[in-house]
Amino acid sequence: MKSKPNNINIQNKRASFEYELMDRYTAGIVLYGTEIKSLRLGKGRIAESFCQMSEKGELFVINMNIDQYSHATYFNHAARRERKLLLTRIELRRLARAVKEKGLSIVPLRLFINKDGLAKMEIALARGKKLYDKRESLKQKDATRDIDRARKSF
Repeated sequence: MKSKPNNINIQNKRASFEYELMDRYTAGIVLYGTEIKSLRLGKGRIAESFCQMSEKGELFVINMNIDQYSHATYFNHAARRERKLLLTRIELRRLARAVKEKGLSIVPLRLFINKDGLAKMEIALARGKKLYDKRESLKQKDATRDIDRARKSF
């Protein structure tokens, strides 16, 4: 019995503005029962969240907010807690090395539910942008918007 696919796609729109995105990875998330139910209702936010490696070499997403499930009893989850991300050992080593040596950050980009009903998070290895880089991004965005308007009018 297959259920209909969920179109849950929670994005971190500030990430591409604040960071220069390099390598992208798709990771699974360890969630409790009420957390996945709340996510299927679209009650999650990743705008202020970030990823951090533990001393054991595991990757956690910190400050991600998943609202409490409204129909749960006293077994409800904490809205903000550290949630473990699931990647292969090779990918974890590669990320740890890049963060340690090059001073890069790991940023969550997108939280979604795949066709099998599993919660996944797209993360990226990123370098912080300077103020002048952000201004340049805004100029490029405005220029492409003006070009698209001109094309649409013809």
